[in-house]
Amino acid sequence: MPAANKYKITAFVCATLLLATQAPAVEVHSPDGRIAFSVDLDGDGRARYGIVYGDEAIIGESRLGLRFASRAELDAGFRLAETSRSGGDTTWEQPWGERRFVRDHFNELLLGFESVAGPERRFNLHVRVHDDGVGFRYEVPAQDYYDDVSIVDELTEFHLQQDGVAYWIPGHGWNRYEFLYQTTPIDEVLLAHTPMTMRLASGTHISIHEAALVNYAAFSLDQRRPGVLQTNLAQRSDGVRVKTQTPFVTPWRTIQISPDAVGLLNSNLILNLNEPNVLGDVSWVEPGKYVGIWWAMHIGKQTWSSGERHGATTAETKRYIDFAAKYGFDGVLVEGWNTGWDGDWFNNGAIFSFTEPYPDFDLQAVTDYARDNGVRLIGHHETSGHISNYEAQMADAFDLYESLGVRQIKTGYVADGGQIQQVDANGVTHYEWHDSQIAVNHFEHVLKEAAKRKISINTHEPVKATGLRRTYPNWISREGARGQEYNADWAVPNPPEHNVLLTFTRLLGGPMDFTPGIFDLLHQGPDTEFRVQSTLMHQLALYVVLYSPIQMAADLPENYARHSDAFQFIVDVPTDWEESIAVAGEVGDYVVLARKERGGDDWFLGAITDEVSRELRVPLSFLSDGHDYTATVYRDGKRADWETNPYDYVIEERVLNHDSALKLKLAAGGGAAIQFRPILEAKQ
Repeated sequence: MPAANKYKITAFVCATLLLATQAPAVEVHSPDGRIAFSVDLDGDGRARYGIVYGDEAIIGESRLGLRFASRAELDAGFRLAETSRSGGDTTWEQPWGERRFVRDHFNELLLGFESVAGPERRFNLHVRVHDDGVGFRYEVPAQDYYDDVSIVDELTEFHLQQDGVAYWIPGHGWNRYEFLYQTTPIDEVLLAHTPMTMRLASGTHISIHEAALVNYAAFSLDQRRPGVLQTNLAQRSDGVRVKTQTPFVTPWRTIQISPDAVGLLNSNLILNLNEPNVLGDVSWVEPGKYVGIWWAMHIGKQTWSSGERHGATTAETKRYIDFAAKYGFDGVLVEGWNTGWDGDWFNNGAIFSFTEPYPDFDLQAVTDYARDNGVRLIGHHETSGHISNYEAQMADAFDLYESLGVRQIKTGYVADGGQIQQVDANGVTHYEWHDSQIAVNHFEHVLKEAAKRKISINTHEPVKATGLRRTYPNWISREGARGQEYNADWAVPNPPEHNVLLTFTRLLGGPMDFTPGIFDLLHQGPDTEFRVQSTLMHQLALYVVLYSPIQMAADLPENYARHSDAFQFIVDVPTDWEESIAVAGEVGDYVVLARKERGGDDWFLGAITDEVSRELRVPLSFLSDGHDYTATVYRDGKRADWETNPYDYVIEERVLNHDSALKLKLAAGGGAAIQFRPILEAKQ
């Protein structure tokens, strides 16, 4: 076949990919017409779907269905009984986010299936097709004998029609989501967490994920046959995947589609497939920047446990509060303040108290001091994965924080995968996965209880992000990937490409509390592997590149004093945005993002690269036309290199505008951070 026709496929051919034996395939297209989603039934009455993008097949004949422990499966023996179409084109406002206004434009198809053989059964397939991708989910109505069901398998497949490259981390591993990303041919993927991003042979980029994960188990992608990825739901401790009742809906299964890598970063698909805010007025959810007693423990200067090097003391916390107040930071995180950290805290989750401080930490005095200085204490609850101990104390702990004026809590679930502990009414401990239905429901319970006290939650060791920040805007951030702490002195550091890969994978699900801003890049000395594998300018750029409405200045206060000129960018950069635009990038290689501050006219740009130095030409067409801007450019110096000279940098000012193109030289492991301030007098 000629190369030009290699990926061409007509709507008719697409239909034949789905074995049409009972009726022609039913199709729904994206508003721009580029994406076609089609559904049909094979000769045994099994529903199948396929996706075409432009003139190329993306997903071929792919299975649909659910299996239950003691009820007939939703698989073979069905007919298409009902079809309805609709669509929507609205714009909604985020209370905080990477952009203030989000357009939700889609065409919709609802397919009703009913059995023609075997027990009487019904289910619906709900499909929404946007210009940036597809979402579909099962909706199972109330029906006889299906009041209570135990799902043991979901049959949903993604039958890829092209070879390509995948960027992925292993699913159901001991370290949850905290693995380095692998870059492999698609056919070498085994079991992978989502979002999993792929560059197909045609150059098209796709990312498979899910949206609105509620009362269900998260899935990993299981490649059982070459090119055929199946949803592998996280198990409960009894082997069942999901226990529920009809009527129920599953999360949306999503495929984001773009002609290039940059398009994935500009997608709103995951957010748009979530339900609107259910909390009402959320003006109490406050984006901002914070510092904290955290990094010193990771590099061994202080301890979480009590003793001579205890970090969470009243005096040390007041020192951080003074620093935060001086530079206009909103909060101070304190880890290790509460009893339970002594001994093997990683495996001692049952002994944590969430209301009793250590004797050298005066919680009331600290919160009063913070408030008097215009700063808030950020609470911390490490559970070590023992959710029963946490839930038993949660109301009292949240009430305590509410009484003290604490408005944000960082929660932690440090435990190996499969070691979330839940104790039943008989005192028996059950061990669950972080992405099981049990854990999913726990995380939602925490959000609801926190919201009653006007408290926001930043979850570490969480379940993956699936856009629920729209429904619960107090889920202000989360971890869910290998963060900055791996650059301390206890693990193999993140390589330069890691932060670029995060942008095109993990960050497609939602904000990440990566904790950027380490300035002491050689904290264990120049001759050890334990270091931050980036230049100083790369660390600045992360405040724009890795989105979170709360950003930490993660290093020690004294380390910022040594580079106060570079620290100014962290002081100036906001965390809440009017608009965000991905300007350029390739997965794993480099990325450039621009964001406009909410409530102001300044733009900020961040650019980072992997271990390869690059010279990029960056068009500035995102700037408002008709004005010049003073650009304060923080960039790598001529001799900068993450490995040999990470501190070589230049800070300069230039006058630029909408028509300008900026040349950026990024060092190996380097970056650039720019603030654009409009010059008030308009151009003549």
